[in-house]
Amino acid sequence: MSRMALTIIKMKNYLLFLVGLLALASCDPNLPFQPQPQYEFDKFLAEDRLKIDAFLDTARIDSISRIHDPSGIVIIVQEEGAGSRPVSSSVIYSDYTGYLISDGSVFDTSIEQVARENDIFDENRKYVPFSFVLGSTSVIAGWDIVLRRMRPGSKFVMIIPSPYAYRSQENNPRIPPNSVLAFEVDFLGTD
Repeated sequence: MSRMALTIIKMKNYLLFLVGLLALASCDPNLPFQPQPQYEFDKFLAEDRLKIDAFLDTARIDSISRIHDPSGIVIIVQEEGAGSRPVSSSVIYSDYTGYLISDGSVFDTSIEQVARENDIFDENRKYVPFSFVLGSTSVIAGWDIVLRRMRPGSKFVMIIPSPYAYRSQENNPRIPPNSVLAFEVDFLGTD
């Protein structure tokens, strides 16, 4: 085959590829030109700050200090840890219990007894300390923000506004969209 024939075949294949790509993109009604509703980050953060302030006015949580992060997250330190703060790529180990500040209902925990007491026990789940890699986006943003500030051995409650939690997602029936979350955390250590 001549060079010219090979060039023409390559061009035809490229054109077929482009037509196929365009056909594939047109199958999804949301691609590529229909705008999706934008999450109103600042609006929900402002609303959540009011909810957090009201919660803190009435919450009876023992603490040695409170940290009001610029993000809007509040960390209620109950016990100081020791050692170095974790950095990106550190593996974090903790026990936790998560609940809604709106009604106190527990939606998740790493502690079997707490799960049983709150009727959220799942026999298919292992109740062991939770681990994740800091900075890996495997957890909600609030966890990353808070754990960077804490030392291993700390015990604290973190109150996370919805923009740093699950936003308007509806992937957990126990967590309504745009919920402010609280987590009681026992920061066990790092690797």
